[in-house]
Amino acid sequence: MVDIKSFDAVNAYASAIKNQSGASSVGSIGGIGSIDGGGQDKSTFSEMLSKTISGTTGAIDQSANAGINAMNGNSDLVDVVTTVQNAEMVLETVVAVRDKVISAYNDIIKMPI
Repeated sequence: MVDIKSFDAVNAYASAIKNQSGASSVGSIGGIGSIDGGGQDKSTFSEMLSKTISGTTGAIDQSANAGINAMNGNSDLVDVVTTVQNAEMVLETVVAVRDKVISAYNDIIKMPI
């Protein structure tokens, strides 16, 4: 189940960044695009978040499909274990990022005006 407070925290974080930057590209985080160091991608925080969530959903779907294929005898057990571990790793990463965003939101809320 998705925690609504997480989305509130993300929206508040994005709003705080918009208010601080004052630049015309208000949606991008500090003008930094992708993490690969190229800096060419100017995606917004919300776009990055939605891509990550859809990637997580894809990993979980692959895991479920591998389990169904194994039950039907069309897949090997090693494939099932590999896809389940991959889905678990992706989900743990998303939860860790969510926790950091919520922590940053709480720090922003505690700041004096």
